[in-house]
Amino acid sequence: MVAGLIGKKLGMTQAFDAAGRVVPLTVIKAGPCTVIQKKTKAQDGYDAVQIGLVEERPTRKTPKAQQGHFVKSGSPVLRVLREFAFDGETKEGDQVFVDIFQAGETIHVTGTSKGKGFQGVVKRHHFAGGDEAHGSMFHRAPGSIGASSYPSRVIKGLRMGGRMGGDRVTVRNLKVFEADKENNLLMVEGPVPGPNGSYVLITKG
Repeated sequence: MVAGLIGKKLGMTQAFDAAGRVVPLTVIKAGPCTVIQKKTKAQDGYDAVQIGLVEERPTRKTPKAQQGHFVKSGSPVLRVLREFAFDGETKEGDQVFVDIFQAGETIHVTGTSKGKGFQGVVKRHHFAGGDEAHGSMFHRAPGSIGASSYPSRVIKGLRMGGRMGGDRVTVRNLKVFEADKENNLLMVEGPVPGPNGSYVLITKG
């Protein structure tokens, strides 16, 4: 069995659990996915399967070399491909659905966080900033970034303003609220990284 799926984040909602409490949920369109290639330790040096996300809109204008990669699986060309671990038997062309996850189990979700652009130290690193009273000339500045006489340079790794977000982020041990195989939907308790419409990788916890 393949140990994960590719999904697309649709947005957030909420529902009531068995105790009547409101639970924030992230809705992910998880799969269906097709096994495109099976890699083995003897041939490739490690064991894994490459799966592709089947989407409603087909990929257009694909090169012949890329088309040939999908011939063995019998699948049309898929745009999003990722590798996952697997246990047991699987082969090219097998379909993987959201029912590999069960309600109540824990999963890990990996995505790309929202890009915030260039941000200062207050927003990016949660610096407190200075006094905001009248006459103060130190509000959201970083302050001193090093000594003058020694070492006479800025230390590597010093927290400063810069590009924020757009990083690969993994949120671990999220709880599955519901897995709807009919509609290929996965309801996960809590938030997952990335904007709506972004791709995420879902693996078993």
